[in-house]
Amino acid sequence: MDRRKFVSALGLGLGAAALAGCGQNESENKPAAGSDSTPAQAADKEIREWKLVTAWPKNYPGLGTGANRFAERVTAMSGGRLTIKVHGAGELVPAMGVFDAVRDGSAEMGHSASYYWKGKHPATPFFTAVPFGLTAQELNSWVNFGGGQELWDELYGEFGIKPLPCGNSGTQMAGWFRKEINSLEDIKGLKIRAPGLAGEVMQRIGATPVQMPGGEVFTSMQTGALDAADWVGPYNDLTFGLHKVAKYYYYPGWQEPGAMLELMINKEKWDALPEDLQAIVKSAAEAENQHIYDEFTARNAEALKQLVDEHGVQLRRLPDEVLEALYKTSQEAVQDLVAGNEQARRIYESYRDFRDSVMPYISVAEQSALNVRSMVMDQKAP
Repeated sequence: MDRRKFVSALGLGLGAAALAGCGQNESENKPAAGSDSTPAQAADKEIREWKLVTAWPKNYPGLGTGANRFAERVTAMSGGRLTIKVHGAGELVPAMGVFDAVRDGSAEMGHSASYYWKGKHPATPFFTAVPFGLTAQELNSWVNFGGGQELWDELYGEFGIKPLPCGNSGTQMAGWFRKEINSLEDIKGLKIRAPGLAGEVMQRIGATPVQMPGGEVFTSMQTGALDAADWVGPYNDLTFGLHKVAKYYYYPGWQEPGAMLELMINKEKWDALPEDLQAIVKSAAEAENQHIYDEFTARNAEALKQLVDEHGVQLRRLPDEVLEALYKTSQEAVQDLVAGNEQARRIYESYRDFRDSVMPYISVAEQSALNVRSMVMDQKAP
């Protein structure tokens, strides 16, 4: 079934019927007289109740609510055969315990970001974000059409986990800083919350990276335990009130040009699901992957305006000197990351080759269109 038509079917509330009927003709899809279920459902009456643990605070906008919405979709599309209860960070396991909880089966599912698990395998950051890497649109394309999903399945399969894309916060901001950054020298000595490979890059140019869950960022900035922090973007940063503890808000988001979120499923539990429930989970994750990205695009625009106009936030661009040093150091860090690990090298090469293959098109399509739009709009009369 065509992917776009399939997602449209979800929006029309035809999910379960469409999924059960993939590849069948209309008469084969039609339930028997007096039956209120599809043939696939009729063959499987088991009621499954799963737990989904997240790396986000309970009901956190965008991230946490996306996990909730995914769970609701699955329950509705499966007719209640698979129900999922969402647990925010700290309810069952700490934010940084999501991977292990899914791996050991204490939770059937998890929602998080793969770059949190760099300590478990050096290649995990490629499936969320790496500095100066793929945008959200490009990352989706690599996973779906460039071999990324197969490589991700191979990697996480070694840990007993089935991964799927399930959201993207889009291009992020460079972060909040308590002092102005005018040169590379101003970075040195800063204690900064920087997850994934970005933390390694910041360390190499003289900062002190700190790993911590998002829920701890505000207090750490307030007490001075942090001098700067990368969280997500205007929508989530406003929710956490980070403008109250830092004045300067820097861009561009060199470290996360597109940050994919992941759905993790215990592989033993995944393999035991009937095919129609697997298809429902995949399709609900695919729908949520797009929904979260759409939501962040809209909400970030609203929140950035509010931060600047109502809260007096100083929006600043990182100096060229800093960006150039970050780029050079990022290339070195990526090479060191994959050195000596054959699997990481293969994933990096696939990621890099896909980036290189789409850049010429992106340059003459999206990038040039945006450049022209900005030029024309800047020239228009007030």
